[in-house]
Amino acid sequence: MTISERRTAYDVVVCGGGAAGVGAAVGAARTGARVALLEQAPFLGGAATRSGVLTYCGFWTQAEPPESAVGGVGAEVLRALERLGGMSGPVRTERTRVVIALIEPEAVKLALDRLCAAARIDVILHGRLAGADAAGGLVCTAVALDHDGTFALDATAFVDASGEADLAHRAGAATRYGDAEGRVQNGTLAMRIGGIPRDADISRVAWAGAVRDAKARGAERMTKEQGLVVRLPHSGEVIAFLADEAYDARDARSTSAAERHAREQAWAYVEAVRALPGHEHAYLIATGPAIGTRESRHVVARAQLAGADVLAARVAPDTVALGAWPVEMHPGPGVPNVWKRLRDDGAYGIALDTLVSATHRNLFAAGRVIDADADAFASARVMGTAFATGHAAGVAAALLADGRSADVTAVRAELLRQDAILDLKGSPVSP
Repeated sequence: MTISERRTAYDVVVCGGGAAGVGAAVGAARTGARVALLEQAPFLGGAATRSGVLTYCGFWTQAEPPESAVGGVGAEVLRALERLGGMSGPVRTERTRVVIALIEPEAVKLALDRLCAAARIDVILHGRLAGADAAGGLVCTAVALDHDGTFALDATAFVDASGEADLAHRAGAATRYGDAEGRVQNGTLAMRIGGIPRDADISRVAWAGAVRDAKARGAERMTKEQGLVVRLPHSGEVIAFLADEAYDARDARSTSAAERHAREQAWAYVEAVRALPGHEHAYLIATGPAIGTRESRHVVARAQLAGADVLAARVAPDTVALGAWPVEMHPGPGVPNVWKRLRDDGAYGIALDTLVSATHRNLFAAGRVIDADADAFASARVMGTAFATGHAAGVAAALLADGRSADVTAVRAELLRQDAILDLKGSPVSP
């Protein structure tokens, strides 16, 4: 069977079924587009379901009380998770005092399935992007691979929500690996741990002490002493983010080596914490299964989100999404995280031009492939913000595909019609 016999045309094709991809696909469909959503995993959810990152960050400001910064598709997902009993939040963490939601992965899978079905999106799971065709500064086709070979998805507009900017790279669009110096944040393999009673002390201090003691006894393979350790409210499982790795997510061998080493780390951490009271019967339920990549390629866009604007919590008139997570930098395995809070614990605006490819005018970026400098990206990469940038990218792509204006005025109007949040009361607005 040739690729020409397996070709389907859409208005918008979205590559990547994580938070950004779902936000984009639903936003585009509700703008009137016929949408395909391509995802290589057997389920939607991205980092939440494929990498075990069971904390939704960026949905709320860090102020007291927190204020919602993500509406539209993202807020609808939260409501669906609440109905399924699969979410607890907003909750404030112990040490860093950031505001998150704790989520259950099976509820996320079902909620996203239902959301996309209701929007009549053609969801294609088990499909890996294998190539792309472009001509004259336009992406024409995404080529995907399944067990029957390759198939083609033609469209008028495309959204790259792949996490690694695979679509942009394959289409020959301008991309950049990491920051201006080619550095990327490290990744972390999530661990789900059982056998720890609810009254046991799972604080950072207790766990860090156990890890240090284990290292003093000669234990190896643990890169980090402190990281986020939280308990899921319904299952009672403990989720820990400690097994850091440095690798190139574009390279299968590099990623494979990192995941093998991270799994060794996971077992070593569980062995270390068994020395704590109440942890004697701790056991590893699961890892990842995929390592949680924080950074890889970015689409080079018409504009770049600047760390100075993020930290100053600036909301400009061309804002199409809000970010509210602090700057959270993971500079390397075993290196302490760097945190920088936003002005007044508020929110900042993300401009439409940071989501539009500088070289391919019908290609939009969403999630952690948007164009941002190092500080800005360390905030904007989280899943709550990814829902918002995805929603904006999907709306812009659908307007373009329909031949309507996709300028910032039109995109903002459609986003507001779809209940997106584009400003906070009290957010400083720059001229």
